[in-house]
Amino acid sequence: MLKYLKKICFSEVLFFRVAALMLAVNFISASAAPKSYKATSPDGRVSVNIVPSDSLRFTVVTPAGQTVNAAVAMRFENNDFGVNPKVKRFKTRSVDRVIEPTVPVKYSTIRDRYTDVKLNLGKYDVEFRVYDNGIAYRFVTHLSDSVNVMGEDFHVTLPSGTIAHLEQPYGWKTSQEEPYTHKPLKDWNGADLMSHTPTLFELPGGECILVSESNIRDYAGMYLKGTGTGFNSVFPPVPFKLDYDGDRNYKHEALAPYHTRTNGNRAFPWRYMAFGNAADIATQSLTVQLSDPCELSDVSWIKPGKAAWEWWNDASVYGPDVDFESGFNLETYKYFIDFAAKHGIEYIVLDEGWAKNTLDPYTPNPRVDVKELIRYGKEKNVGLILWLTWLAVEQNFDLFETLSDWGIKGLKIDFMDCTDQWMNNYLERVAAKAAENHLLVDFHGAHKPTGLDVRYPNVISYEGVRGMEQMGYTNPDNSLWLPFIRNAVGPMDYTPGAMISMQPESYGCNRPNSSSIGTRAYQMALFTTFESGLQMMADSPTMYYRNSDCAQFIADVPETWDETRVLLAEPGKVFVVAKRKGNDWWLAAIRGDGGKWREESFSLDFLAPGTVYEAEWYEDGVNAPRQAMDYRRKTATVKSGDRVNMKLSRNGGWTGKFVAKEK
Repeated sequence: MLKYLKKICFSEVLFFRVAALMLAVNFISASAAPKSYKATSPDGRVSVNIVPSDSLRFTVVTPAGQTVNAAVAMRFENNDFGVNPKVKRFKTRSVDRVIEPTVPVKYSTIRDRYTDVKLNLGKYDVEFRVYDNGIAYRFVTHLSDSVNVMGEDFHVTLPSGTIAHLEQPYGWKTSQEEPYTHKPLKDWNGADLMSHTPTLFELPGGECILVSESNIRDYAGMYLKGTGTGFNSVFPPVPFKLDYDGDRNYKHEALAPYHTRTNGNRAFPWRYMAFGNAADIATQSLTVQLSDPCELSDVSWIKPGKAAWEWWNDASVYGPDVDFESGFNLETYKYFIDFAAKHGIEYIVLDEGWAKNTLDPYTPNPRVDVKELIRYGKEKNVGLILWLTWLAVEQNFDLFETLSDWGIKGLKIDFMDCTDQWMNNYLERVAAKAAENHLLVDFHGAHKPTGLDVRYPNVISYEGVRGMEQMGYTNPDNSLWLPFIRNAVGPMDYTPGAMISMQPESYGCNRPNSSSIGTRAYQMALFTTFESGLQMMADSPTMYYRNSDCAQFIADVPETWDETRVLLAEPGKVFVVAKRKGNDWWLAAIRGDGGKWREESFSLDFLAPGTVYEAEWYEDGVNAPRQAMDYRRKTATVKSGDRVNMKLSRNGGWTGKFVAKEK
């Protein structure tokens, strides 16, 4: 019996020793497991779990409950930040503020509400912002010397079944005007071309992720390279030497092994992912929210507006009231000024052809008396904007003061065609110098907005879009992605306004008889659906005079808005948006190719209750699916709760305004 009891006691001791050992092992394993740091958005719909392990990893849960995994790092010549990170301090704070953009192309006030997360890792911090509709992060370094950034990892894994919507250039030199391509994520791998940002990813179930960047300062622009399961970031290298090629191009003669050389004590650009359905993506404003604020103390001189523009129509005017030879000459530009004045258009653009030499910004074409045009424009309350190559500006950087003294209102600067650090710094220098001299800037041949236009709101628009300059290579099926990708991150100089409209199977044109693909109502609707602080009216005054009702309607569409509401959003297929300016509303729809007709009906519940509105709208005519010129103009008196019934042609549109009557 005693032996039996001893055996039991020994077994119990052995059991407790094994149990204690297992607990110790479990405790050691738990202690060895990396600590995680979690934060949620103010409304709790988005969460991020940050796990510093072999790299700085984090997992995001989107509003629809999908999981996105990421690993981020910055690789310097002598340091790798984000590799085997050790968190020293961690803090969070809640932010809830209101931003009032100087040039509000979407909203006059933006609520900026997020949870801010900051991890200190010694010589650097990583900061996260968790929004109700997205997440952003950036590195902040505390180094005394300058650094060479060899690479930056923004490595993201997306759910299986994701579709990638890409704009894929063939190299670093690009005007960012490639058509969109659409492919399963699994087919976008290392062997395929990279993509510009912004880039749109459509997850299973319909949730979308828009990937872009903001607050680029002294840094290269971000592209994405597919991995088959997601993407990683890539950047254009620093050119050691620039060799000019003609009057507007340049070649990189030698490339550095790094993409940015910069101050080591600084905050780096924000990388962000915006979440939501297609309508959410079109109405988000994270590029603005993540930018540093406006740097100008006086913005009263910054005037958004429309511009009559001669390049697209080859400066061609004709008819019984034209008794001069039209072209790039004084008489034609005065005719443009008269047209602009008659329709309340703020500017005219003198594009390539106004100067005697494209590298000389001071000597006009002998047939163009610029100072007389400035005088005449001032008399008619119409300002002048001059086109220049970026190289002419770079080689004559004193031109800002000179042209401002002449009375020029702005510059359209073209052919930058690169997003490397040098060119981004060039854009910054131009924006600051132009602002100093009260000049607007339209960056043509440039990449998408990344916050420079917030800090310097005299940067009134950017191209970086496959716009109507591409003539027959611009079709609604491609342009119907713009509200969800390119235009979703900021102003976009698409240059709409064609009065000759064609369906794609019958398209053909050469300047001066320029035309567009899509119906007349589609073309008119672009002024409301597309956003830009400077909207070009691309066609000839002659064509607008012959279509005076359409011309005046277009001229009256605002360029800035107090409120934007998307009513229907199917990327590549249809987009319907309502926008408010003061007490008045504008409603527009654009549609891609497909069946002859698509019918939609919308409540006017966005109108103010108890207010009567005078409505005027333009819709596709019965023959528009074949003859794109066919349209109908209609008017009515309406109120909140009434309905609008739209019958949209293939490649068609609808556009209307609702003007509040005085009570």
